[in-house]
Amino acid sequence: MSVALPVRPNRADPASPEVRLGGVPVAGELTRTEALLARHTGEIGMVHSWELVTAVDGPGTRMTTFLAGCPLRCLYCHNPDTMSAARGLPVRADDLLARIRRYRGVFTATDGGITLSGGEVLAQPAFARRVLRGAAAMGIHTALDTSGFLGRNADEAMLADVDLVLLDVKAGDEDTYRRVTGRALAPTLDFGRRLSAAGIEIWIRFVLVPGLTDDPATIEPIADYAAGLDMVSRVEVLPFHQLGRSKWAELGLHYALQDTPVPSGELVEHTRAIFRSRGLTTY
Repeated sequence: MSVALPVRPNRADPASPEVRLGGVPVAGELTRTEALLARHTGEIGMVHSWELVTAVDGPGTRMTTFLAGCPLRCLYCHNPDTMSAARGLPVRADDLLARIRRYRGVFTATDGGITLSGGEVLAQPAFARRVLRGAAAMGIHTALDTSGFLGRNADEAMLADVDLVLLDVKAGDEDTYRRVTGRALAPTLDFGRRLSAAGIEIWIRFVLVPGLTDDPATIEPIADYAAGLDMVSRVEVLPFHQLGRSKWAELGLHYALQDTPVPSGELVEHTRAIFRSRGLTTY
């Protein structure tokens, strides 16, 4: 059961490609024109890292791949090293799929699969589309972990190869959402409605941050929204933590939540109760 934001290894300090990508080869040298074309077609994507995880990022054991680049600037981001596409490494979709193929037995045994995360996966839709298509063709369960802000980039061809979306709803009111992310809330809500209409399973994720997202005025609209989507099978209330704070410092970025405490058990339970009161399964 996922009860907290998954904590990733601290990779703010650049590591070798062999460490960052765990054996997935980096694409060879390309001219600028070749690189732009390869990214446009999705042959190559900018990948930060990947790892095998269990009990987070979807059901079973999953190979979660973190793409580089994100349009949001969430105050509590625990992977700020994935915000910039420049921190990614060029990887061919076929090479990533070759690595995915190696774990088919693990995925079958655990009812797991792959999750494309970030950063923001939908910032690289052509690459995501290729990887999802290849994984689906192998019979592997697929998931996207996304804010939904770039949901317009997910066309019907992509969604046809998606089994599950972990939809991160940062706040339920516009003012708080802008304070948390610097962006507008509506694209996320619109994307969730599209997913539900398409019959794609949704897990809603909400990060509970004392003094930022703990007001019922921002939680209750999320609960109402989730309850109104037919395809929401669970809601994960993820308690804020400080385990990613050092990455902000190492990247020379200002961390606004330096003195924010973790939420109490009572606050977490009260928040989950709001979702349960709408008939939602909550973790």
